[in-house]
Amino acid sequence: MIFSVRTTAGQESLVVDMLQRKLESEPLAIYSLTVFPDLKGYVLIEGDTELSVRRAISDIPHIKGKGIVGGSIKVEELAPLLKSKPLMESIKEGEKVKIVTGPLKGEKARVMRVNQAKEEVTVELLEAAVKMPLTIKAENIRVLK
Repeated sequence: MIFSVRTTAGQESLVVDMLQRKLESEPLAIYSLTVFPDLKGYVLIEGDTELSVRRAISDIPHIKGKGIVGGSIKVEELAPLLKSKPLMESIKEGEKVKIVTGPLKGEKARVMRVNQAKEEVTVELLEAAVKMPLTIKAENIRVLK
């Protein structure tokens, strides 16, 4: 059974690390701990029973309220979170992006054009003194929110 546990937003990975350490010392029937980047403030825990999950999360900081939210979750409910989105479909013209590799690593830019066939984007650096278009591979950028 999979249960969602409410945590402090941004502290999900810390909660999972503490749970892992606790599970190494105590034999509880917990099978997996999952953090989804799109699901802020929640950790998914797979365990035998609700009681074993409650024992696991007891005395763990950053867990809010009573911990478990709304009982168990069916795998079908998690399907939208498990589907990967193609990179090229997520990039739109006019979006702000960050360059993650190469000599311009860390620079912020605006997408001017998207070439679906070649999986390339043409960007214009935001903080450059001279505005000029640069064409780079889509895998070398990350979309900023």
